[in-house]
Amino acid sequence: MQPGELDSLVQRNLQAVLERIARACDAAGRSSDEVTLVGVTKYVGAAATAALVRAGCSDLGEARPQQLWEKAAAPELAGLPIAWRLIGHLQRNKADRTVGVAAAIDSIDSLRLLRAVDGAAGGHGKRLPILLEVNISGDAEKHGFSPDELPAVLEELSGREHVEAQGLMAMAAREGGPDVARRNFADLRELRDRHATGARPLATLSMGMSGDLEEAILEGATIVRVGSALWDGVA
Repeated sequence: MQPGELDSLVQRNLQAVLERIARACDAAGRSSDEVTLVGVTKYVGAAATAALVRAGCSDLGEARPQQLWEKAAAPELAGLPIAWRLIGHLQRNKADRTVGVAAAIDSIDSLRLLRAVDGAAGGHGKRLPILLEVNISGDAEKHGFSPDELPAVLEELSGREHVEAQGLMAMAAREGGPDVARRNFADLRELRDRHATGARPLATLSMGMSGDLEEAILEGATIVRVGSALWDGVA
């Protein structure tokens, strides 16, 4: 695919996703300005990623630390206005390098990882935005804190100086369709509402992907993580 064709295709796909977000916000009685699209680039290389940024999506998510490192250093992306977010599982031995290039880590799923990321952020002289990943569906194969663990995690955060917990992240159950997804998203919002305070509002709810972003927005998502819908037709 030629560069001009790639740019046109990615632009059309992005516009279609933005229109879905706008329609879902209308249905929820919300402004589309309340929802940030994070473009998930794990499916594509640097050239397609650059096309997405040129099309207007600068918040990008990578699921694997190594891919984030590689793309952050890719010549094709040099000078582009990108805010990288790690959205997948992070091992503690990869925390330092990841913290060095990420604008946020959206997948803090254990106290040991929280401590490692806090220490790494301090070493880099930064205060890093994070999201706490919650296994809201209870799926055994998913990472994340259980809802019952959240109070202890928030207590741990009170002693951490180099991370800022901005909210929660979750995925819906793999099975069950839109109705189950919407219940999962409602559960995450209600969990946030129970534990949010004036000092720590946990305002961000990252939930919803290509197949269920509408249900997530209806239940209060402020970030949707979209990959496959952006890359339809991209080889």
